[in-house]
Amino acid sequence: MAEQLRLMTVHAHPDDESSKGAATMAKYVAEGAQVLVATCTGGERGSVLNPKMDRPEVLADITNIRRKEMDRAREILGVDQAWLGFVDSGLPEGDPLPPLPEGCFGLQDPQEAAKPLIKLIREFRPHVMTTYDENGGYPHPDHIMCHKVSVVAFDQAGDPELYPELGEPWQPLKLYYNSGWTRARMLALHEGMLAAGLESPYAEWLEKWSDRQDRGDKITTRVECGEYFAVRDDALRAHATQVDPDGFWFHIPLEMQQKVWPTEDFELARSLVDSPIPESDLFAGIREKVEAA
Repeated sequence: MAEQLRLMTVHAHPDDESSKGAATMAKYVAEGAQVLVATCTGGERGSVLNPKMDRPEVLADITNIRRKEMDRAREILGVDQAWLGFVDSGLPEGDPLPPLPEGCFGLQDPQEAAKPLIKLIREFRPHVMTTYDENGGYPHPDHIMCHKVSVVAFDQAGDPELYPELGEPWQPLKLYYNSGWTRARMLALHEGMLAAGLESPYAEWLEKWSDRQDRGDKITTRVECGEYFAVRDDALRAHATQVDPDGFWFHIPLEMQQKVWPTEDFELARSLVDSPIPESDLFAGIREKVEAA
């Protein structure tokens, strides 16, 4: 019997899995792959970003509520999920920035903090991993540490000389970075809205784009997953403390997104297999080997 394809996505907080690559995960689940979300922190210091949930009783129980939200999003996406057990760093604000809270994820030694992820990799045995780029997608300390920990774990999980107490070695074959909002994607959606006679929510962003980093030229892999955008949106709405159902995320009609930009995009950062670039499948170069096993 052919081995099942396995994908692990590593994220900093609950809700990140639903805003970054969620439709891709749902697509692979529907195709029979196993997908595991590794969540580094509990999101304990996250702000309540949905005005409807900004209530004292919610803030007082934010840790439990965010875990319940993650459970619901996991069910919607059809994935498995594991907590790595680190404490949210919060997003420091001010000039100068205040120090990060003692003991938080952003202050961990990446070599030590990678150990729970190495253990999880050796247990789950993913063929492919996804995480954030070296800037964290945006410079949140937990996102940057998530990148560091993921890279260390990818490099070390297959080394039989390291950490025998963490399980049998397993080497994932590919590591991807999630691609966020590129200028090309935003411009395409903006122009699609205007062409349809609708107001675009991206006009101001595009005017100020010169101040933003754009990694659009680094994209190697575009996964066609538009039919799963509705699943992605349902998973996002499950994170009710973080996502306003009437807010920015949902201003572009689903049909417009599916028509104008029906892919989720990734940067191939490490690969131990041959797969021609550009790709349309995270398992390119792996699928044939596993399915023939």
